Amino acid sequence: MAGAEVTEVAVVGGGPAGLSAALAARQAGAKVIVVDENAAPGGQLRKQIHKFFGSKEHHAGRRGFRIAEELVAACREQGVELWTDTLAYGIFDHTLGIVRGGTASTLAARSIVLATGASENALAFPGCTLPGVMGAGAAQTFINLHRVLPGRRALIVGAGNVGLIITYQLLQAGAEVLGVVEAAPRIGGYAVHAAKIRRAGVPIYTRHTVLNAAGHGELEEVTIAALDENGWPIAGSERTFAIDLLCLAVGLTPLTELAWQAGCLFEYCGPLGGHVPLHSEDMETTVPGLFVAGDMAGVEEASTALEEGRLAGLAAAAYAGYRSPNLEEEKAAARERLQALRSGPFGEGRYLAHEEIVRRWLKWRDAR
Repeated sequence: MAGAEVTEVAVVGGGPAGLSAALAARQAGAKVIVVDENAAPGGQLRKQIHKFFGSKEHHAGRRGFRIAEELVAACREQGVELWTDTLAYGIFDHTLGIVRGGTASTLAARSIVLATGASENALAFPGCTLPGVMGAGAAQTFINLHRVLPGRRALIVGAGNVGLIITYQLLQAGAEVLGVVEAAPRIGGYAVHAAKIRRAGVPIYTRHTVLNAAGHGELEEVTIAALDENGWPIAGSERTFAIDLLCLAVGLTPLTELAWQAGCLFEYCGPLGGHVPLHSEDMETTVPGLFVAGDMAGVEEASTALEEGRLAGLAAAAYAGYRSPNLEEEKAAARERLQALRSGPFGEGRYLAHEEIVRRWLKWRDAR
């Protein structure tokens, strides 16, 4: 094992939350190292070719991959060290176990921000392991990063934002999308995304599910069926599609292994994707000096991850002894932007869920 490295703030994950945290901590004066297992930083932003919407503060009108480029450039300009192709496999007090360049070593820090993201959920049905059945994120990697079309005739499972967006991106890439299958009685994504694919002639089958997939060595066809009010397939409603690509956009689960290993207290929260660490308004967990941000603190949008990352970065720098001149004002502004992002019918459940996570953290703190 190589010798130990030392920094003031270590960030695990180079996606929107991690880069935002690193930039905020560095601007506050701390030495910052970002550890990311991918070949290039940027995370999911690198796959997002669509324009963000909302306010100017939330990067409205900007494409995700452009935001990633600007964040990476800003981090490098400010002196953040970006360690790509580096795996964080363990956390021991305030020390990370890492593998870099094929060599195991450690990285010690005064404070650590975990921004490890989330993994795609799977869906089990006969034939789900056939080549051609993949997560929506995998399809985005093919078409948006590598410019490879993973299939010519596709069906999408899941009418949340991810499912609706990958539908449109596949159309842009030249694929034929035969429909979007959604078990719920209504779509879960924004109406603007749904309207876009409907205008392109793609039907959305609500109250439907996949029964099975079939093919000789690879995906050739998928059968779906309508669901009754109890969620059971309705006999006689089956419909079979000849396709070579089935994209699963059925939710994400926070990647929280390092937080579990560190001894953080957790709470199960369905609207946020599963078990998430209890954390304060400043994104500090029940382990002092360990902060979380982005999807691992609860699955939401990239805009939210950016704001959570900024909060966590400011707080992590302060824990390490570096307080920006207007620290409280900056944190208050970030919280206001988060509240704005979580307002409205789609964000209300997540807003209340985050409020409950913070309340439970406060209860834990007061009971100590």
